[in-house]
Amino acid sequence: MRRLIPAIALAAMLTACTSVDCPVENVVATYYKALKADGKQDTLRDTLTVMTRLASGKDSVILNRSVATMSFQLPVSFANEADTFTFIRMGTSRTIVDTVCIEKTNLPQFESVDCNLVYFHDVLNIRHTRHGIDSISIKKARIDYEKTDNFHIHFKSGI
Repeated sequence: MRRLIPAIALAAMLTACTSVDCPVENVVATYYKALKADGKQDTLRDTLTVMTRLASGKDSVILNRSVATMSFQLPVSFANEADTFTFIRMGTSRTIVDTVCIEKTNLPQFESVDCNLVYFHDVLNIRHTRHGIDSISIKKARIDYEKTDNFHIHFKSGI
């Protein structure tokens, strides 16, 4: 019995010293919300697909055929100073393609030596073509763990 108490105390101290507080929800992504011109929530009637080009040079679908879209999230690169996305809206009568470019700074975030390095981002500018997108406004420029709207996107109607 005398040996059991010190062994339990030692085990408790060792586990207390090695506990890691790495965030469980460590997804850093941009959040988009579709709005009407009057500022109310919009529902995109068309099918929305979003693609981007990977560092390897290959195209990658990151949002595939989303229907009745009101909001969505897109990943952010940590190596590039700008991310370029291709928005493809497929309606009943035609397909419309827009390009969205997000210029940003990459900010490394050190949590702990036991955790992976994470990057937050500050949006500097957003540019886009205007074939099917009327406007995109920056709602929150810091892209981090928070799941709040970074961008409000206004799609053109009647397409």
